[in-house]
Amino acid sequence: MTGRSDRGYIGDEGSKRKEDGERLRGPLRPGGYEEERMPKPIIRKLGTIDCDMVETTPVVFRGRLYRFEYVRPNYHGNPTGESYFRFVDVESGEMTPPSARGYHLGSAHVRDDVVYVYGVERWGGSEVRVFWSEDLETWSSRTALELPGWGLYNTSVCKGPDRFVMALEVGEPPEVVGVRFTIYFAESQDLLDWKVVPGCVFSKDRYTACPVVRFSKGYYYMIYLEAKPGPLYEPHIVRSRDLAGWEDSPLNPVMSPSPEDKLVADPRLTPEQRKRLERAVNVNNSDVDLCEFGGKVVIYYSWGDQLGTEHLAQAVYEGTLEKFFEGFFPT
Repeated sequence: MTGRSDRGYIGDEGSKRKEDGERLRGPLRPGGYEEERMPKPIIRKLGTIDCDMVETTPVVFRGRLYRFEYVRPNYHGNPTGESYFRFVDVESGEMTPPSARGYHLGSAHVRDDVVYVYGVERWGGSEVRVFWSEDLETWSSRTALELPGWGLYNTSVCKGPDRFVMALEVGEPPEVVGVRFTIYFAESQDLLDWKVVPGCVFSKDRYTACPVVRFSKGYYYMIYLEAKPGPLYEPHIVRSRDLAGWEDSPLNPVMSPSPEDKLVADPRLTPEQRKRLERAVNVNNSDVDLCEFGGKVVIYYSWGDQLGTEHLAQAVYEGTLEKFFEGFFPT
């Protein structure tokens, strides 16, 4: 890869921080601040690999790392004029045939050598549809969840201790979401039939979008997008034992927009695309998704202006997913 950066990324612009990954923080006391060293997981940003690609999910299927991609109608490599889903073998670059034509905002989950993909029939639609396959070529599908009158967007699925859990981004109606967007949760025993978990919602008082949910050592961890003045859009991480009460990490945000986003991480990017990276407005690190592979955490995320000019970038954490999550909640 060209333009690769070996410098660890320390997010949270405006906070006092050190390049070794430790942020200094402490309560105000007479005479000054008391310093407290708090380790923060070091995410190494590798740079941009594509343009006009946003929602992706890294998954491990039969021992190989794949990147699920939601290909939008306006994607530069999509001559069909309609959206679809596909998988990319990260090592070889080989792509699967398009599937789920006309569906949007997908996410993927692998269980027992079966790949499950979830998507909506339109942005703000009321149905989440599930597609599943054992070979990434032949797909079956059915309705996974239908909520008439609700506007549904991004999803993310994980395996919990006694059920599968879906984080579900909801945008409408106002009486359901409060401040747009809001995250609800659904549960399933078979990854096919889903129902909303009563009383579990995050969070109606502000913009909370683009969730990714995982379970590790007794906690559900969720990375989601916060909207801040500027505008500025940054991913934050929270955790919960029951999907109802959530604990905020003292080390948020997970990442912030930075010059490393614009590094060229794929030599196939054209000269025109590289010029676009240089000129692009960068106010967000959004749509984070991640998985563990080869002893590392593989991270994909989007950056851009949050208005449609967006880019797909990758990053890595040198360690396990368990260590990554626990690192954001120091004891």
